[in-house]
Formats: sequence, structure tokens, C-alpha cells
Amino acid sequence: MKKKKKSSNLMRIIHRYLGFFLAGIIAVYALSGIILIFRDTDFLKQEKNIVKTIAPNLTGEELGKELHLRKFKAEREEGDVVFFKEGTYNKKTGAAAYKTTSQPFIIEKMNNMHKAKTGDPLFFLNIFFGLSLFFFVISTFWMFTPKTTIFKKGMYFTAAGIVLTVIMLFL
Repeated sequence: MKKKKKSSNLMRIIHRYLGFFLAGIIAVYALSGIILIFRDTDFLKQEKNIVKTIAPNLTGEELGKELHLRKFKAEREEGDVVFFKEGTYNKKTGAAAYKTTSQPFIIEKMNNMHKAKTGDPLFFLNIFFGLSLFFFVISTFWMFTPKTTIFKKGMYFTAAGIVLTVIMLFL
């Protein structure tokens, strides 16, 4: 019984201080996660007008790549001018004028943290954060002894969370 009490207290202590340490990180991840839900809208985006000269006589596909515009599609051509949703391109001179939207700098940085890949420095923070959240899941079951009413009710809530997540995966 003494060994059980010792491991239970250790889990509680680690859970408590790791929770305090990660509170700021969790807040940023939560906020950026909510903002990422609206990434296909203009929510919090600022419009920028861009005028630049690129190579002349580009095809539609080349033009989209050169301007870094996703889902690029030329709508029509009138003489040397190609019209597309975001602006225009003069095939003869290479002059392109178009509009783009982007989020404010700090929000973009927060979103990049959320979407970090293996080559990014934030990769290690994401791994640490994910492992810490997984530790929270596991250590939660050491907070109360299994025979208590709170623990038993907690298991129902855990099961409900799992069922809800599985249902949401298939919607």
C-alpha cells in the first residue's frame, strides 16, 4: 500500500507542475487551433496589393506557380492581358498586379507552431507538447483511487469522450 501511495503522490506532483509549466503553451495552441478552423475564410486576414514583374509569356499553370497562388485559374484573356480571380497579368511585359490575403504576423507564427513539420525547430516543442498531453491523460487516472465514486464517474466521462470523438471522426 505504501508503494501505491508513493507513486500516486509522484504522479500528482508531476501532473501539477507540468500543468503549470504548459499553461501558456496550451493557451497558444488552443487559440491557434480555433483560428485555424477559419483558415478557408477571410477571418482576421488582411488584404495586400502586389505589383511585380515576372517572366513574360507564362502559361496559366506556370503563372499560378510563379505567383504562389493556390487554386489558380485564368478566367479569360483580352489581347496580352490574362485575367484571373486575384488580378491580372500582361503576357507581353510580364507585369502582374493582384491581391492576396494573409493573417497578421503573430497569428501566422502561432499557426506555424501548430503545423510544424520534422524539419522545423518547433518540431521538438510539438513532440514534447504531445507527450506532455499524453502524460496528462495517463496521470489523470492516478488522481483518485479506483474504488471512489469520483473515479467511477470519471470513467464514464472518459468513455463518453472517446465515444464522442469516434462519432465526430465519421461525420
